[in-house]
Amino acid sequence: AASRIIGISLQEAQQILNVSNLNQEEIQKNYDHLFKVNDKSVGGSFYLQSKVVRAKERLDEELRIRAKDEKEKG
Repeated sequence: AASRIIGISLQEAQQILNVSNLNQEEIQKNYDHLFKVNDKSVGGSFYLQSKVVRAKERLDEELRIRAKDEKEKG
């Protein structure tokens, strides 16, 4: 369901942000770097920057869903 809302799959989001595990710190670190280097003011691509933002949104949503499921189980 989250893939339909945000528009990209979990796997694609992980590939974009170059993360294999859903580790919030690693996701944030890679997001910050990729967002910065793709800034249009430094010659980057707005399209790629948008993909980075969508990927982070998708991974954040996945982390939220997993945390909710764990809370309900335990």
